[in-house]
Amino acid sequence: MSNREFTPRDLTLVKKMAAVADRKGRIDPALYGKYGVKRGLRNDDGSGVLVGLTEVGDVVSYLVDEGDMVPIEGRLFYRGIEINDLVNGFYPQGRYGFEECSYLLLFGELPTSDELAQFERLLAEHRPLPPNFTEDMILKAPSPDIMNKLARAALVLYSYDDCPDDTSADNVLRQCVEMIARFPVMIAHGYMAKRHYYDKQSLFLHSPKEEFNTAQNILHLIRPDGRFTELEARVLDLALVLHAEHGGGNNSTFVTHAVASSGSDAYSVIAAAIGSLKGPQHGGASGKAYDMMQDIKAHVKDWKNEAEISDYLAKILRKEAYDGSGLIYGIGHAVYTLSDPRTKLLRDHARALAAEAGREEEFELYTTTERLAPDIFHEIKKNDKIVCANVDFYSGFVYNMLNIPDELFTPIFAAARIAGWSAHLIEEFVSGGRIMRPAFKCVQPRRKYTPIEERVQAE
Repeated sequence: MSNREFTPRDLTLVKKMAAVADRKGRIDPALYGKYGVKRGLRNDDGSGVLVGLTEVGDVVSYLVDEGDMVPIEGRLFYRGIEINDLVNGFYPQGRYGFEECSYLLLFGELPTSDELAQFERLLAEHRPLPPNFTEDMILKAPSPDIMNKLARAALVLYSYDDCPDDTSADNVLRQCVEMIARFPVMIAHGYMAKRHYYDKQSLFLHSPKEEFNTAQNILHLIRPDGRFTELEARVLDLALVLHAEHGGGNNSTFVTHAVASSGSDAYSVIAAAIGSLKGPQHGGASGKAYDMMQDIKAHVKDWKNEAEISDYLAKILRKEAYDGSGLIYGIGHAVYTLSDPRTKLLRDHARALAAEAGREEEFELYTTTERLAPDIFHEIKKNDKIVCANVDFYSGFVYNMLNIPDELFTPIFAAARIAGWSAHLIEEFVSGGRIMRPAFKCVQPRRKYTPIEERVQAE
């Protein structure tokens, strides 16, 4: 808060000024077409504008056939290895996967058992926050939003680093390993501060355990008794694996490349990426999708009545229900068309959790909504865009069944994506070499400066 609160007179003035800013900030939509602007860095066919190269991750949803883009089932690759192969390599053998995925993303190769053990030990040893960090940087300045607190905590790590501005590969790798290790602790302690100071709940703080991996530590850190089941930890581990990377073009990873290209320090880069991920059209989508499904549960009386579900989805799209945005959150994706490979993997585990929790009817409502939404979308929007459920559609439901509070949905996404951001950050420092500087066309007409005396007379 500022030292002086805004008075009613101040607020009236701000409101008047905001109306002017709003009016002056609006650009005629026709001008985008006139100048061939790629809005949202998208081509006319919806594909992304090619702005860089990466070896970290790849998202595939089309085949090019004689110049035409043909939609296919979505595929996701980490360092050239398909996500389904990775998941099938971890879980049937009873192993956890996030640490192995992080190693793969950072170093481009799958680790040997010794290399993986060394990497896991490195993460375990660097999970504890610096001395007094929680007290001075988290508890003394609690935030009602954990993503804002996480961004601030990431920035503050700069002050605890003896060489924070060194962008050599070895130093940045050290910084990234520390952030991958510490994100769960910063998130958990930020949540506890919010829970205590804003929700007036008891304050409890756990220290991370060296014998626990990332998923296990997250559950341990956010629960009063620190306890969790093996199934809970494995499902959360899967969610972390599925969210760890998604190519160079997603908004937060693009931000990572853009800010890193300026030569800024690693902590500033990652804080910027966190700010991007917070947005409801990016990492915040899982919370919006879950909240929307709660709204559907409340307004659809018969969860097995497909006509009733369809009618309510149509109301949402017509901006007559839920938040008035006209969006069915979790349905549709910037890249995927026929399917999102992450969705099926998470849906299968959501089914198992729902059966264990006695929430099968709710799970069926999700699957029915997922099946009906594309047809309702086409009917209301009057276009032939192919849409499918993305991973965010089920993420919030899975987190809720894991008894994870909704304000932690996006921060947990960040705890996963820091692995991908780190790989892209190193890649940009090593291979980028040129600051990103796209062009903007100024459409403001030229005009002369008017002296203030003449402006007063004009009033």
